Amino acid sequence: MLDNIFPIFFLIGLVVGSGIRAWYSRKYKQDKTAIFREEGVAVGLLASLWGLAMLIPLFYVFTHWLDFVNYDLPAWAGGVGVVTFAIALWLLWRSHADLGRSWSVTTEIKERHALVTNGVFRYVRHPMYAAHMLWGIAQALLIQNWIAGLASLVIFIPLYLLRVSCEERMMLEQFGEEYRLYMNRTGRLVPRFKG
Repeated sequence: MLDNIFPIFFLIGLVVGSGIRAWYSRKYKQDKTAIFREEGVAVGLLASLWGLAMLIPLFYVFTHWLDFVNYDLPAWAGGVGVVTFAIALWLLWRSHADLGRSWSVTTEIKERHALVTNGVFRYVRHPMYAAHMLWGIAQALLIQNWIAGLASLVIFIPLYLLRVSCEERMMLEQFGEEYRLYMNRTGRLVPRFKG
């Protein structure tokens, strides 16, 4: 019975996560256009595939066509998935809230762009990517299917690897030594706590 409830938790999380992204997208849509943007073709393609990675689990939940590649995990793994997803959603929300007007879907510098180093950014340079990594792990624990469960991680990991170096290079060009010092005291995805 528990096996059937975990996909419902995933659907709830998907709705909440989509709502967070939609709220902040709409809230800052009126902001000025980018003064600097950098997106490669590979990054654009992978970002487009991210939407597909969100649709595949829906296809799995509402049909039985992917059942032939299901896997079984113990019930506690689903519980870990629920907690991991809750943390991912909190981190996604907090990242958007802390970035404020400096957030955008694409890799860009906006007019009056500020280097954000407070809130969750005090410990992690890319908390939004950390949230998506946790989301992918939670998805694999909640949607126990080799295709639908792993879809987010399969798309996210190469997207992250291609995009993060581009973002950091752009931030170094914009903020110079201030960003270099920030890099030295924070982790990319995992918090770095220094006394």
